[in-house]
Amino acid sequence: MMMISKPTTMVVCLKGAAAGQQQNRSMATLKQISMRLKSVTNIQKITQSMKMVSAAKYARAERELRQARPYGEGVKAFFEKSGATEAAETGDNNKLIVAITSDRGLCGAVHTNVAKTIRNELGAESVDSPQSKVFCVGDKSRALLQRLYGQNIAVVANEVGRKPPTFLDASKVANELIQLDFNIGKIVYNRFKTVVSYQTEEVPLLSAKTLLAAPKLQLYDSIDQGVMESYQEFTVAALLYYTMKESACSEQSSRMTAMDNASKNAAEMIGKLTLTFNRTRQAVITRELIEIISGAAALE
Repeated sequence: MMMISKPTTMVVCLKGAAAGQQQNRSMATLKQISMRLKSVTNIQKITQSMKMVSAAKYARAERELRQARPYGEGVKAFFEKSGATEAAETGDNNKLIVAITSDRGLCGAVHTNVAKTIRNELGAESVDSPQSKVFCVGDKSRALLQRLYGQNIAVVANEVGRKPPTFLDASKVANELIQLDFNIGKIVYNRFKTVVSYQTEEVPLLSAKTLLAAPKLQLYDSIDQGVMESYQEFTVAALLYYTMKESACSEQSSRMTAMDNASKNAAEMIGKLTLTFNRTRQAVITRELIEIISGAAALE
């Protein structure tokens, strides 16, 4: 009798322990789901706020971009009509590449596309040819290019993207850029097209020596070297201002789209977590009811 009762008692104890452990696991699972649900809800609030802020900044950036585009379009038209671009292609190979990015992220592939374009060009250069210099406007381009092409980075301009770029900012960058020894170069930036699209493009960057060698330059007027050097400094500042405005507008539109997608993904995840939480809670309640009914039936 005693030998039979002991296993029975042990079995009952094991069942009770197993039920307690299972209930504890269910409670832990409910707590984990609840904590994650609260975390995703807070993230959704942040992304929605960032979307609203980016929408306001994008509207301002688009208005300012319309005023800045004549600066860049006029300089590019002068390069094409004077033949300065053709003269640059036949010159020496002392190149400079300017990467227009910012210090802020969470805006899709805006900065990655600029860095990818520069990496492809630097990777295509031969070992014997002179290595191109890179001028990074914004810390994101430096971070993306530092590991493979850190030796090519000449100057880095930080504190870009916190406020809308101005012509004074472009002038400061141009002042540092002109001090570098280069004959030809390019500015890699993101050209704004629509709210949901942009395109990574390049605009030529020429020195005063290259501009003086343009075959059709004399069609405009008799220009001496001093006037051309002054105009070259202005073209550098104008192109930087134009490209910084284009990149800023592209960045804000891309961040607005990215935060909108993040908010939608968070809402979808909240729905799934809520459904999982309700199902788990219902399973715990059903299991507890079964245990109560089973215990009451056993007592009868």
